[in-house]
Amino acid sequence: MKVKEKLAKDHYNLPTGKNGRDDEELILWFLKDRRFEVDEAILKLTKAIKWRKEFGVSDITEQSVRRAAATGKSYVHDSLDVNGRPVLIVVPSKHIPEMYDRLEDERLCVFLLEKALSKLPDGKEEILGIFDLRGFGLKNSDLSFLTFLFDVLYYYYPRRLGQVLFVDAPFVFQPVWQLAKPLVKSYASLDAHSMCLTI
Repeated sequence: MKVKEKLAKDHYNLPTGKNGRDDEELILWFLKDRRFEVDEAILKLTKAIKWRKEFGVSDITEQSVRRAAATGKSYVHDSLDVNGRPVLIVVPSKHIPEMYDRLEDERLCVFLLEKALSKLPDGKEEILGIFDLRGFGLKNSDLSFLTFLFDVLYYYYPRRLGQVLFVDAPFVFQPVWQLAKPLVKSYASLDAHSMCLTI
């Protein structure tokens, strides 16, 4: 209630409703992320709500990301994992950075995160990410997109990605992972130990 009251007083121009300043489920999630430090939660929550509005999250539809999705580079699996979590599959070998406008890839990423979260069963709060690295080559590496992804996961979907599995990582992936690891460690809500590399 303290968060809702402060948001209503100091950030009355933010949208209301689902994923808005009066969404109690969203407020509780950001409070948990910030260990119930009210001011920290408000700071992070207002940033997330503003970003959702500016990025147009509620306007992203399956039709609007159809072209990027048709590559098969990423999708939400029809089944849940053994722990009852929705599964987001990423196939980096199908990602060619210069093939599509970066915004298309970013919108697909957000659309799929939203879709996976919408499939959360009662009592579940996190999703599983699986990176199928078969066929990955240097032409598929895209650190700028990885930076966007880590920003999105830390600032706007904190602690929603419970675990990441890297499957069949080729030798060429090793230097990319060495560059990416410092990015992971720089975010307090992303635990490098939850990212498992299987070769």
